[in-house]
Amino acid sequence: MSTASDFRASYGPWALVTGASSGIGEQFARQLARRGLNVLLVARRRERLDALAGELSRRRGPQAEVIAVDLGEATAVDQVLTAVADRDIGLVVSNAGFGLKGAFGSASRATLESMFNVNARTPLLLLHELLPRLRARTKAGIILTGSQEGEAPFPWSAAYAATKAFVHSLGLGLYGELQGTGVDLLVLAPGATDTEAPLLQGFRKEALPPLMPPAEVARQALRQLGRTAFHVPGTDNRKFVALLKRMPRDKVIAFNAANMAAALAASGHPVAAEPESAP
Repeated sequence: MSTASDFRASYGPWALVTGASSGIGEQFARQLARRGLNVLLVARRRERLDALAGELSRRRGPQAEVIAVDLGEATAVDQVLTAVADRDIGLVVSNAGFGLKGAFGSASRATLESMFNVNARTPLLLLHELLPRLRARTKAGIILTGSQEGEAPFPWSAAYAATKAFVHSLGLGLYGELQGTGVDLLVLAPGATDTEAPLLQGFRKEALPPLMPPAEVARQALRQLGRTAFHVPGTDNRKFVALLKRMPRDKVIAFNAANMAAALAASGHPVAAEPESAP
């Protein structure tokens, strides 16, 4: 889209952004508000959402409304759908997610289930319910935030990578179904980004490659929406994903295992740890 008014005309008046309390999701909300879209802000941390909504409404003028819900809960999608009611949503940004690093057995069942719900179940069911409304419009858009880890197996991050592979397959399959309908869809596959996520997963910043600013990740995504089905932000990240695609599968697994283990070890993360007792 060439101008903010063009973008709003296509994807407004309302955008729904999940994971809006920090990181890439917060930047999506800010940049959409700058383009004149009203934003529905979804995340579990109400205080952060309230602060962001107040700031956006004061500075930009568009409406910003808060939907505080834990997307790891089984009833979360229904709570979101009830809250959005009959608003004319033209853009869905399914960005919420979190990751786990270390041995597969080191996470509890409850944590794994929550991650699966946030990363995979929520975008699946949210789009299932909202897609008819998007298709009924002349123009609409969807952005699904995956990860470069969704493009290959990643030992020591097996469950997280699997949820992102699900998102990639879902999004690209829907992209094929939506051709000619007026609904644009983009699967976004960021690499390491300067957000809370790497630190919460146990990494130290110095053990990671240079981190992309979340504002740049969001900017690139909004620019690519309607132009392509899949985008990896960052030249180095694109080179890395291309390398993974060229390597034989067994080499990719060994390569990713060694790199992930090294980064976790450099951060003091016990990559081989198993739980002391069953969850």
